[in-house]
Amino acid sequence: MDNAVTNDTIIALATSSGVGAIAVLRLSGKNAIEIVNNHFKSKFGKKDLTQVKTHTIHLGNIVNKNRIIDEVLVSVFKNPNSYTGENVVEINCHGSVYIQQEILQLFIKNGVRNANPGEFTLRAFLNGKMDLSQAEAVADLISSNSAASHQVALQQMRGGFSTEIENLRQQLLNFASLIELELDFSEEDVEFADRTEFKNLIDKISAVLKRLIDSFALGNVLKNGIPVAIVGEPNVGKSTLLNALLNEEKAIVSHIEGTTRDAIEDEITIDGVAYRFIDTAGIRNTEDFVENIGIQKTFEKIEQAQLVIYLFDLEKVKHKKTLINNSFSEVNKLKEKHPNKHILIIANKADTINNTLKNEVKKVFKNNDILFLSAKEKTGIYELTSTLTQLANKGALSNNETIVSNSRHFEALTNAYSSIKEVQKGIESNISTDLFAIDIRQALFHLGEITGEVTTDDLLGNIFANFCIGK
Repeated sequence: MDNAVTNDTIIALATSSGVGAIAVLRLSGKNAIEIVNNHFKSKFGKKDLTQVKTHTIHLGNIVNKNRIIDEVLVSVFKNPNSYTGENVVEINCHGSVYIQQEILQLFIKNGVRNANPGEFTLRAFLNGKMDLSQAEAVADLISSNSAASHQVALQQMRGGFSTEIENLRQQLLNFASLIELELDFSEEDVEFADRTEFKNLIDKISAVLKRLIDSFALGNVLKNGIPVAIVGEPNVGKSTLLNALLNEEKAIVSHIEGTTRDAIEDEITIDGVAYRFIDTAGIRNTEDFVENIGIQKTFEKIEQAQLVIYLFDLEKVKHKKTLINNSFSEVNKLKEKHPNKHILIIANKADTINNTLKNEVKKVFKNNDILFLSAKEKTGIYELTSTLTQLANKGALSNNETIVSNSRHFEALTNAYSSIKEVQKGIESNISTDLFAIDIRQALFHLGEITGEVTTDDLLGNIFANFCIGK
């Protein structure tokens, strides 16, 4: 992608394609207002859009010679006070696909070009209206599907993350300039950068970078949804639980063991956080080839999940109490195999047992997290969703802390952190300035990658190619 700011005018449909009440077409470029003005007839006498005030809306018709295409509202935004920093016009027309295409083709025939994906936001970045991390947050905001992912994207788009990174980079840059000056006067054996002050700054930057890097674990799941695998033996109520959570008959429920042979996934939002629930095939020894494939997929889904719900059947336990110990043993096996995963234990069909058996189950599982519910009767579901909310650990989000959710930013922060750690080692070892100056330059480079002070055409191409057209 050519990252030079071009002078041509671009156009795209800013609303979803298809029939709706209204549609919005957006133009941006030096000649955008003039071009629209050539095909606009005001409903209130003669009006020249090139002479109107910025941020004003005008009612009229879009015409092709003497033929009226549609009655529209035209919004005018003059540079530099627009989204892209250029002249921008937005045309609100009726939502007919025919009308949309007629207006689009009219302007294309008159020298306007179809916009590339993300080109409006690319121009905003290149014209200094936002930095690169804010531009990426625009795409995240559009794709946000929960209150949590929306809040993370909105905070980043407003510049909270950018400001924090820019402050760190500027402070490091100030000291880096003094270090470079020392290198110029190396024969004089002088120090322009106070070493104690410099060490304190490096320690501070290291701590901030570590906090931001650690926040990615939360930010990534808030952005993409927390994957939750529902596992257990066949016919313990996994599919019934999924249906109860989704409040629809998504998974087939049957008394026949081995009904679920493939992973079934769906997403729901609980208390502002998206969860991707995965109903898996029941784990057991079987000669059925197809079912074995499903069981293998179950183990794969456990690997991918951040949270595992282990379900066992209290009705079976009632008839054979040794199954309590079997379930406890299976949970321990999961914990040994996946020590870093949180495993939530659920005793299903709680409506079929008495309190005495319930206490026996609690005694066997000791201090483990265990919930009693009935997926079929939908009792205890609220307790489950409340527990999930607690496990989501939204403390940082509630405190309005900066949360990293972009994998590109995470990689750049990790690289910057590695360079800063090398600088710390250099200061502690009292090595020559010219040796750790290289690491300082690397840290500045990686921090600059986040906000866009360091860019390449390939980088911009990869980022903006993932945007929707019209944004």
